[in-house]
Amino acid sequence: MIPDLKNYLDPVSIEPPVYNHLPPRAGFPHNITVHTENSALNDIGNYRIALLGVPEGRNSPDQGTAKAPDLIREQLYALAKIPGKSRIIDLGNMKQGVTFNDTLAGLSDVLSVLLSENVFPVLIGGSSSVIPAIDRALSAVKTKYTLVAVDPRIDYSSEKTGPGSYSYLNTLFHNDRSAIGHYINVGYQTYLNDQQVLNRFNRQQAELFRIGDVRQAIHLTEPLFRDSDLALFDISAVRQSDAPGTTLPSPNGFYGEEICLLARYAGISDTLKLFGLFDVNPLYDERFRTTGLAAQVIWFFLEGFAQKQYETPLLDDSATGRFTRYHVSVEDMHEDLIFVKSNLTERWWIEINSENSGKLYVACSHEDYLKANRSEVPDRWVKASNRLKC
Repeated sequence: MIPDLKNYLDPVSIEPPVYNHLPPRAGFPHNITVHTENSALNDIGNYRIALLGVPEGRNSPDQGTAKAPDLIREQLYALAKIPGKSRIIDLGNMKQGVTFNDTLAGLSDVLSVLLSENVFPVLIGGSSSVIPAIDRALSAVKTKYTLVAVDPRIDYSSEKTGPGSYSYLNTLFHNDRSAIGHYINVGYQTYLNDQQVLNRFNRQQAELFRIGDVRQAIHLTEPLFRDSDLALFDISAVRQSDAPGTTLPSPNGFYGEEICLLARYAGISDTLKLFGLFDVNPLYDERFRTTGLAAQVIWFFLEGFAQKQYETPLLDDSATGRFTRYHVSVEDMHEDLIFVKSNLTERWWIEINSENSGKLYVACSHEDYLKANRSEVPDRWVKASNRLKC
């Protein structure tokens, strides 16, 4: 039996902007449905995307993050409407449970309903301490998933600690019921991380990308999002000058334009199942700089989502004429590497044959194809092949 979502949710209740430079027909709320006190939620399956605020700051040093969802929503509603027809509903905010675990249970229930109805959840945090609830909902279908985190820190503690916003990965990786299969970090900062933790994740075939390497060729992160099921953005991945409203800011990090581009990459991914933005703390914000940027991150994700091309399910069908296959001979390899290029989007994949899983496709870049032509084995192929052996 599907639970009544209204029992879990507080309807949207925000102050209208004092001044809006956009006419109402051009504004963000114009082509979305907003859950109000008088609206029903009986036909949730008619929507493609659901915005959901999670005003929870417990089990975290970021108590002020509970105030973030509505402040981010106010900034989001002042932006332009999303191009296209994405059928978006703003569900409002999760009701805060009596205990933190009550909130986790409620959030897991709501996410399970949305996912079962093929509605894409976009979470507006709140603290990242609620991420175990996301894992619980994704793991319920018993299918391994890939998590990509845009975060300056690997949120794992080598000490024995409870779940929290800086150690939620402990809960995921030490839980036999979790279906997490692969972890990717985009933009970690070495000086903010325990080297033992970095070593541990490298041994587990995780893919970790330093902030400097990412910023030098940010377009190479697109395949990482294309192969992921869950994308989580921590606002502290943005440098303090662009996003001061967080408990642990860093003078280094992504520029605002870069974090928005990464969000757009997440939006166009045709395998992604859930997107979340966390750890905005309005107590430390200045002139809505952080909540405004957070709203733009969500806007760019939605704009990318509206232009999504579902190509991954078609990769095995050579009759469509949509793809071109390239066989590349690499020195010391017994078989050719097979690359697949989309003639429509110009995106690339590497084909891998697995004894257990059959034919698989790993998202890659044009640079990986060029590297193979220089008789160099692409890192994406090596990492994926090693994971299949584990």
